Amino acid sequence: MFQITNFILEFGILNFEFYKIYEKDFYEILGVSKGASAEEIKKAYRKKAIQYHPDKNPGDKTAEENFKLAAEAYEILSDPNKKAKYDQYGHAAFDGAGGFGGGHMNMDDIFSQFGDIFGSAFGGGFGGGFSGGGQRRVKGSNLRIKVKLSLDEIVNGVEKKVKVKRKIQAKGVSYRTCPTCNGNGQIMKITNTILGRMQTATTCNSCGGSGQILDHKPAGADAYGMVMEDDTVSIKIPAGVVDGMQLKVTNKGNEAPGSNSIPGDLIVAIEELEHDFLKREGENLHYDLYISFPEAALGVSKEIEAVGGKVRIKLEEGIQSGKILRLKGKGIPSLNGYGNGDLLVHVNVWTPKTLNKEQKVFFEGMLNNENFIPSPEKTDKSFFEKVKDMFS
Repeated sequence: MFQITNFILEFGILNFEFYKIYEKDFYEILGVSKGASAEEIKKAYRKKAIQYHPDKNPGDKTAEENFKLAAEAYEILSDPNKKAKYDQYGHAAFDGAGGFGGGHMNMDDIFSQFGDIFGSAFGGGFGGGFSGGGQRRVKGSNLRIKVKLSLDEIVNGVEKKVKVKRKIQAKGVSYRTCPTCNGNGQIMKITNTILGRMQTATTCNSCGGSGQILDHKPAGADAYGMVMEDDTVSIKIPAGVVDGMQLKVTNKGNEAPGSNSIPGDLIVAIEELEHDFLKREGENLHYDLYISFPEAALGVSKEIEAVGGKVRIKLEEGIQSGKILRLKGKGIPSLNGYGNGDLLVHVNVWTPKTLNKEQKVFFEGMLNNENFIPSPEKTDKSFFEKVKDMFS
């Protein structure tokens, strides 16, 4: 816990919502084990949602927060792909600081996504009265962008400002109640079957489920009262993200028609740029250091490339090609705040490809010199042992 707090403080992203999410485990929130089945997770969420539902706890802010946390936990754990990422990376797989995902779901997100899970516990519907007039809030579509990050930016964390084109409601647009569904967003149909009269609800074709239709369309707006706008979005990306990871910026996607709608989200895909000298392996970095025969024999002090600047290391006399030096804490920060990985320096003794006459004479004279005859010690690991150590 101390390490997580230091991680959050170090990058200036400490706020109550963010800290609270990192403090609580999604499995703990729903009260299920890590090996729980999809049905057990769904059942546990329904129980929590009913317990903390706003209709049962009017004006109770604590219950509302617990209601949102339970929905956030269910959103991740009910999706096999998201659940796998969460099990591997924790909250950081979805919660980039400054408005990504966790703890920022609003009530309309929850009711629109998971309302059917409540069943008839609250009058047979979701959001009834919560969104006003029985209308269903329509959410705009999500936008997706790719952000390229250097290794330095991944190690230190970075704030990126990106331009996106997003749909917004035109200035001066107005909407009125849909006469087809009377603002409900749904049409109830009754059909006669061999089992009796069946009632079904379908989305209203006239308003698309929003309960409203266009009343006044400003110049330049489309048939739904929307226009395209260039928007600059600031994205705070925490240290330690990995290539292919997706972060979510809430409410920065396209808006939707209707006075009661909410915007979609901006999905940010991370692309890691290749470094000239350093290679990444999880939280560790690898660096190939080439030295000459004289340097290997005599020992030498070398400056090597590292994230954030150069680092000086000392090589002992008689160092062997294939030796791996570990610089602790010089790698990538853990997404969950558990310290940094290491920088692994791979020593390679460079064999000259051409020699002049004087150099050839010297090495020919050393061919039978006992000091130049390979004599590995038992403590010297073979290449395969070193590879095994790297992956263990």
